[in-house]
Amino acid sequence: MKKTGILIVAYEAVNTLNAVIERIPRKTMEEISEIFVFDDYSKDNTYYAAIGLKVVKGIEKLSIFKNEKNLGYGGNQKRGFQYAIEKGYDIVALLHGDGQYAPEYLPQLIEPLQKGEADMVMGSRMIGNPLAGGMPFYKYFGNKVLTFLQNKMLGTSLSEFHSGYRIYSCEALKKIPFMRFSDDFHFDTEILIQFIDGGFRIREIPIPTYYGDEISRVRIFSYGKNVLKASLEYMLYKRGYLKNYRYR
Repeated sequence: MKKTGILIVAYEAVNTLNAVIERIPRKTMEEISEIFVFDDYSKDNTYYAAIGLKVVKGIEKLSIFKNEKNLGYGGNQKRGFQYAIEKGYDIVALLHGDGQYAPEYLPQLIEPLQKGEADMVMGSRMIGNPLAGGMPFYKYFGNKVLTFLQNKMLGTSLSEFHSGYRIYSCEALKKIPFMRFSDDFHFDTEILIQFIDGGFRIREIPIPTYYGDEISRVRIFSYGKNVLKASLEYMLYKRGYLKNYRYR
């Protein structure tokens, strides 16, 4: 069995983080090597809540880190991926501490990488009915429009580009320059573009959509502009109009 770690990125998730950890299926907990939480310099007690859970529940596989400064959504992932690679993991599963993505689906998402059938798996909300799961219509509409445009620019047929529920092969991560990517939320688009460019096998698996009381920190218009800019830049490079592609 391939050595697997779960990366949980968290920011001011004191009310949700522990529940996310406790919802990880028992069988998955037995099979993985480690859960590593990176608290991105939260101003609340996210870090101490996770420490308390580790002590009270006796979760030896749980490691908790707090960044010395806020690294941003992308920056926090970079630190987590570096950690996974340094620890020699074969697979790293990305979860969010706000509970927006269901930990119960980890087995289905990890399985294709364990079987060697994919290099990256994305949990897609758009294959099902995200509106029924409480996704606000403006987010649904924005996701659809951005994904349509990105598919056109990149020559892909993904159901969505904007899910943060992802499982990665660490061997594949080693081959892309993710440390050069943005520290902001469009990090997810930039890393996906590089997986497409590298010819890596990407699989989408449907997941339920859940929207609760979590606070969205994504600046919608800025995010949309940045993901389209990243996609356009890559399209121009592939068509020969852009010679100095920054990720080469």
